[in-house]
Amino acid sequence: MASAFEYAPAPESRSVVDIAPSYGLFIDGEFTDAADGQVFKTVSPSSEEVLSEVARAGTADVDRAVQAARRAFEKWSALPGSERAKYLFRIARIIQERSRELAVLETLDNGKPIKETRDADLPLVAAHFFYYAGWADKLDHAGYGANPRPLGVAGQIIPWNFPLLMLAWKIAPALATGNTVVLKPAETTPLSALFFADICRQAGLPKGVVNILTGYGDAGSALVEHPDVNKIAFTGSTAVGKAIARQIAGTGKKATLELGGKGANIVFDDAPVDQAVEGIVTGIFFNQGQVCCAGSRLLVQESIEDELLDSLKRRLSTLRLGDPLDKNTDIGAINSQEQLSRITALVETGEAEGADRWSAPCELPSAGYWFAPTLFTGVTQAHTVARDEIFGPVLSVLSFRTPDEAVAKANNSQYGLSAGIWTEKGSRILAVANKLRAGVVWANTFNKFDPTSPFGGYKESGFGREGGRHGLEGYLDV
Repeated sequence: MASAFEYAPAPESRSVVDIAPSYGLFIDGEFTDAADGQVFKTVSPSSEEVLSEVARAGTADVDRAVQAARRAFEKWSALPGSERAKYLFRIARIIQERSRELAVLETLDNGKPIKETRDADLPLVAAHFFYYAGWADKLDHAGYGANPRPLGVAGQIIPWNFPLLMLAWKIAPALATGNTVVLKPAETTPLSALFFADICRQAGLPKGVVNILTGYGDAGSALVEHPDVNKIAFTGSTAVGKAIARQIAGTGKKATLELGGKGANIVFDDAPVDQAVEGIVTGIFFNQGQVCCAGSRLLVQESIEDELLDSLKRRLSTLRLGDPLDKNTDIGAINSQEQLSRITALVETGEAEGADRWSAPCELPSAGYWFAPTLFTGVTQAHTVARDEIFGPVLSVLSFRTPDEAVAKANNSQYGLSAGIWTEKGSRILAVANKLRAGVVWANTFNKFDPTSPFGGYKESGFGREGGRHGLEGYLDV
């Protein structure tokens, strides 16, 4: 077999982004220190380099931010939708103008490859603001009755795997519908949210409409519990989502929870193997597998299992792992030491339970947090690696004989966020998709997103939808 192509390094320049030594909280249109003066450091996962020092919000800061959002709500919600749309359009354009800067920043703070932040994340971020700007003056026609009203102050908590994209998913529909926002980014990836705060100022957004609180879980909990917050939007782990549901029970707060997943990627015997392999790679190794809707369970029809696995292993051997700022890099760094430890522990459990591990041959950098693309064969539905969300570049392979068996195995999960189907038969796509208990089903592709399409899950993957017309409902009194 011919060796993989050798690529000369093609690093993106760090000079396009200017990271300050320290950042404050963004409250009422201004950057400010935390009330108790606490700070924490954010590091680059690929090098463990300290990027900046960031203010750590406490309960008093949450209260300040919520009060600022409440004061801003009256005027913001009273604006005609066409006026709110102008701000959203302006934000979208500024994001496009600063996309190279933001892509480098996201790659530094998150660890994902620059070609993903540049070609996937940032275009989608701008697209969400453009899309919801278009809805701002058409809410009467969204299917929720005449004159639907905003809820008030939205408390939003986002994860570290798509920091800027998750921000856009939440802030864009909230502002379009007339709500004001207090958003807490993940503690390991605070920088792009703080740069977005600067974009809000650049766009002339009224003070208090968007507030950014960097901090840890205690700040998120205080935001959820605050009596003057009307809506909670959370993306993250199922365990935290359940805790939030318990916190807000009986309070009258509206909630959207987008939680974990263990997506099934089903390959039938008539699927084009090379195309399916590319889709499998995209499904689980995009963003190092740190994707809630990742296709982390591969269900392959028995008659093509050997052929598909041989092709898949060859493809994984060509993936390039290394410097995320290199435009040739396919696999970047794991977001944190904590997440790397969790992945490692679950993989060790898979081996201990008797599944067969194969990892792509690659040299791991000496600094940073890294894990080689890995797959498990000989997996049953009883194995931990087939049940638990690993949230890393690890694929579990199971086989099936009939479409009914494929559906049964795909649905045999506490999660219900995503699934994929690979076949040349359109009738089979429709028949199988109709039986899958998953919020998103991709056909002959995987991990493709569009702001016009709703996204969300069933069972322990949460409830509510983000994106599309459906994403407006969570921010309206309907």
